[in-house]
Amino acid sequence: MAAQKRVDNKRRILKDGESQLPDGRYRYRYFDMDGCRQVVYSWKLVERDRMPPGKKDDLSLREKERQIERDMEDSIKTGRDAKITLNQMFETYMTGKISLKQSTRTNYIYMYTHYVQDGFGKKMLKDIRYSDVKAFYNSLIVEKGFKANSMEIINTLIHPALTLAVRDGYIRFNPSDGVMMEIKKSHQWEKTHRHALTIEEQSAFLNYIASNEQYKHWLPMFTLFLGTGCRVGEIVGLRWEDCDFKQRIININHTLIYRLQDDGRVEYHITTPKTEAGIREIPMMDEVYDALVQLKNWQVLVGDAHDEIDGYSGFILTNRFGNVCNPHTINRVIERMYKGYNKQETEQARAEGRQPMLIRHFSVHNLRHTFCTRFCENETNLKVIQDIMGHADITTTMNIYAEATKEKKQEAMANLNGKIKIM
Repeated sequence: MAAQKRVDNKRRILKDGESQLPDGRYRYRYFDMDGCRQVVYSWKLVERDRMPPGKKDDLSLREKERQIERDMEDSIKTGRDAKITLNQMFETYMTGKISLKQSTRTNYIYMYTHYVQDGFGKKMLKDIRYSDVKAFYNSLIVEKGFKANSMEIINTLIHPALTLAVRDGYIRFNPSDGVMMEIKKSHQWEKTHRHALTIEEQSAFLNYIASNEQYKHWLPMFTLFLGTGCRVGEIVGLRWEDCDFKQRIININHTLIYRLQDDGRVEYHITTPKTEAGIREIPMMDEVYDALVQLKNWQVLVGDAHDEIDGYSGFILTNRFGNVCNPHTINRVIERMYKGYNKQETEQARAEGRQPMLIRHFSVHNLRHTFCTRFCENETNLKVIQDIMGHADITTTMNIYAEATKEKKQEAMANLNGKIKIM
């Protein structure tokens, strides 16, 4: 005698694994890919059924079954394994980034904790759609005032975490694919262009420092920046033992960073350069050699650096208290200097009846770009420029070279006017 088919309260035949509970809900029980029993529920058996009054709209049981079958065919996790949030996936992703520099890790965790974790990060992976990611990114721009660089960091955290989720079988595709490209287009963002000081601006800046009693003790430091092209962390972290005065060589092999830590404190740390190209030797120009001698003589008078950071000591650049220089302090001083110069130049130009030669806004990072520009204007060997600058990618060097030499070529062609007898 054939087994009697199970039916629901509407006399509809139920499939294997399906049942109807006394309260009217439908249940589907199945085994997942790992052989573990899983269960899903719905108030509707099929899509055309009506949801009971007061109940939140949901997929029907049969729709959920088809979804489960498709997921299992594609090796996508189902059941309890599918109930993982973006926060959990991000933690897994960061655990696997074992080669990440501590300073970068700290910055990533800070950004995620403050802007993703308590809101968007709580969403389950299976519920995140392209439109959700786009709406979240736009909310950071509109409500938090995020610019291109900050959005790039957020995307650098979310996109690879979701890629890992795809590879681990939690979701079928990455819902953040293409979002950042669309965001950039809609907000018409262009990559920030870091300008170099012109020769006139550079000369005006240095002359102002040299002639100003308040600022002239800063001149040796700015000579190091403009005479080596080093990054700010490389300069403030420079030690006497890194300088070979006999061979006139500066060895760049570490960076001093000033970063927010996981516990909220801000402190100094020593780290290695971002790439192997960052470890390099820079020959001392005469001006740099003289600046280092001045700094050495100054320390003889006031005392050596007091700080020892991660086992490193004997720092060259110190403040009047014998502590290493803070990059933020350097930027504040730069702003006071060029504003002071601009005010003085404006008044003098007005008295002389001419247009003032003003210095544009810039920060310590522009000094590296300024050195590279001057270097490119006077050197044609791109490999030498790349090695001195510590560029990991020759494209970076080539782009600066092309920009620097464009003006020189225009100047050279202008000098030919009337000298080539074309007509």
